[in-house]
Amino acid sequence: MQIVTTKAEVRAQVRRWRAAGEKVTLVPTMGALHKAHMDLARLAGAGGRVIVSIFVNPTQFAPGEDFERYPRDLDADADLLHEAGVDLLFAPGQEEVYPRGLDDPTRVEVPGLSAELCGAHRPTHFAGVTSVVARLLLLTLPDAVVFGRKDYQQLVILRRMTEDLHIPVEVIEGPITREKDGLAMSSRNRYLTEAERRTAPVLHAELRRCAARIEAGERGFPGLEEDAAARLAEAGFAPDYVAVRRAGDLGPPAASATGEWVVLAAAWLGSARLIDNVVCGAGS
Repeated sequence: MQIVTTKAEVRAQVRRWRAAGEKVTLVPTMGALHKAHMDLARLAGAGGRVIVSIFVNPTQFAPGEDFERYPRDLDADADLLHEAGVDLLFAPGQEEVYPRGLDDPTRVEVPGLSAELCGAHRPTHFAGVTSVVARLLLLTLPDAVVFGRKDYQQLVILRRMTEDLHIPVEVIEGPITREKDGLAMSSRNRYLTEAERRTAPVLHAELRRCAARIEAGERGFPGLEEDAAARLAEAGFAPDYVAVRRAGDLGPPAASATGEWVVLAAAWLGSARLIDNVVCGAGS
C-alpha cells in the first residue's frame, strides 16, 4: 500500500491507474479506523483501485467540540488499511487541504438541510463537511466515492452537493456496520464508559421500535418521535432529536403518504454523541 501526503503524488497515481483503464474509488475518513471503515474500503475495492483518505477536518468541529481529543493513530490505521487491501492511503496535512489557512477559507454549503436535525445542534458542522469533501474529491479526482449510511443526513447532503455542482463522481452508499448488540460502530464509541457501553444499544432498539410502529400502520409521526425521545431519556440518554423523515430527501413526511421513511436520532450518552437511523416502509 502506498502512503502519500500531497496532491501531486495522489493525482500522479490516479493518472497511472486511469491510463491502465482502472476505476478509482475514494473512501474519505477522519481516521481512528475500525471494522465499519474496513467494510467501506472492501465495498470500494469491488470496483477497482481504492484510495482511503485520513484527515481530521478542523472546520467541521465547533469551539468546545472534540477536535483536540479526537483519536489519531496513523500507524495503526495504516496497518488496518494494508490488511484490508487498500491501494493508497492519502494523509494530507492541513496546508494541503486548506492552502490559504483557516481564517477565511472558501466554503461549499448545502442550504436548508444543513441547518436541520444534526445541523440544528451543530450549526457549522455540515458546511465544514461539504467543504472538506469537495476538496478531497478535487484533490484525488476519483471515479466514485463511498459514504456510510450511519451518517444518513451527511450522506443525503453530500449526494446533493455532488449533483448540484455537477461533480463527475458516482456516490456509493455503504451499509451500517453494527456490533452484535446492535450498536452502530463509530470512532466515538471509545468515549463510552463500560456502563454507558452497556446502555448504548438502547438507541438502536428504540429506533427499531419506532420503525416497527410505522410499519404496522401508525402515522402520528410527532407522537412517535416524542415517545422515542422520552424512552431514550428514561434510559439515561440526553436526546438532541428523534425524527421521522422521507428517506430520499429527508423532507417531513405527510401522514397520509406511503413510501420509504427513515427514523433518525442523535443523543448524548455521557461524553459521547451517538447517531443512528433505521429505514422503514416500501423498499426498506
